[in-house]
Order: sequence, then structure tokens, then C-alpha cells
Amino acid sequence: MPHVNHNENIIEADHISFSYSGHEVLHDITLTVHRGDYLGIVGGNGAGKTTLIKILLGLLKPSSGTIKLFGQEISRFKDWAKIGYVPQKATNFDVNFPATVEEVVLMGRYSRRGLFKSMTGEDRHKAKEALEHVEMWQYRDRLIGDLSGGQQQRVFIARALAGNPEVVILDEPTVGIEQEIKAEFYTLLRKLNRELRLTVVLITHDIESMSKEAMHVACIDHTLFFHNSVDEYFKDTHAVIHPHP
Repeated sequence: MPHVNHNENIIEADHISFSYSGHEVLHDITLTVHRGDYLGIVGGNGAGKTTLIKILLGLLKPSSGTIKLFGQEISRFKDWAKIGYVPQKATNFDVNFPATVEEVVLMGRYSRRGLFKSMTGEDRHKAKEALEHVEMWQYRDRLIGDLSGGQQQRVFIARALAGNPEVVILDEPTVGIEQEIKAEFYTLLRKLNRELRLTVVLITHDIESMSKEAMHVACIDHTLFFHNSVDEYFKDTHAVIHPHP
């Protein structure tokens, strides 16, 4: 069963707005993620979902509003190893990169070990654990480019897990993945959330699949117009989104 601590906020976005070149992309968004939650952030193309995630990760600075991570103002937050990030594979990784699955996952240890530091036995053990969690250990010696899209995404999740994060943020992780593999992917995220008690924040267009696994839904269309449980999402007819193809 899921275990959510509603008394502990991992992420707090308070009245966040953001503009590109005078064009407001996000308007007055207030959002809280509790420890142990599995939150799906949904909305159409251009709704501002990825922009919000970049603000939560400190990659963009909001025009107004504040962000707290693990109770600290983002400007003072230093323990970034607590946050794992899985970006959209297609736009962030060269599949021709000559690295094995194990080597890719070991990259996730740099958040703990530091760049240019030699990997230790502990690092390799953590990489092995992470690959076992996503059922990819048997592929450890394969080149990452030789895997299917779904297998690659499992490896990228393992890379995030290798750093021992407390929350993992995933940006449209099923883009380009075969339809029949998507169900397995969402089941994996539920397993990580419930068995490892990992907090999961997922951006997706795939509302139907996500709704079977996530606990809460946040609907964004430049502003936040719904943030509640999955059950309440489907009870509220005004919250239904029809994402752009």
C-alpha cells in the first residue's frame, strides 16, 4: 500500500509565475508534493508543464513566487542528490554514445561521489541495485544504443536511482515508447513508489495510463486548475483535459 506523509513537504511551489520575453507561460501556481506521493502532472502541449519542472529543479528562475525543496528555499538548497531527474530521452541522449548500460547507470553516482572521482565498490553495488530494481541487470554489458526505447528508459531511471534520491521527477518518459511497453513502464513506477517509498513526480500526456497508477493529479494549462486525488479528478468533469496530439 502507498505510504504518504502529508505532514512532510518535499516540494513547495508558492504562487509561481514565469514569462518568456514578456509572454506569461505560468500564472500563480501553488503546488505541494508530500513525501511518498505519486503525482501526475498533466496538460496539453505548451501548457507549461516542462517549464514548471525546470523551475522546481532550479534550472529556471520564476518571475514571481517561491520554491522550497525539503523545507529549504531553493536558493539555499544544496543537497541535489536527493532529487533524481529523468528527462525526455529523445532530446537529451545520443543513442550512439559508446557506453554500456552499467556505465550509464554509474553516471548517476556523480551526484554523490563528485565529478572526476574514481568509482568505488559501493558505487558499483548501488548501480547493481538500481539495475535490479528496474529488471535490467542482465543487460549491464550491452551498449545503451543497442536497447529498445523502453529498455533505455528503464536504464535512465536506474541512473537516477543510483544516486539514492528521495524523489524522482520524470518528464514525458513514455514519449516514443511502444504502446504495449507503456503499461509495464507505469507498473514499474508504481513499484518504485510503493516498495521503495520513493516520491514520484511524472509529467505525461498519457492521462488514462497514469490515472491507474498515480495517487494525485495536477492539471496545468498555464495555471493550475486542478490538484487532488485521482478519484476526485474523474469526479470533476471540469478537470478533464483533452491533450493535443
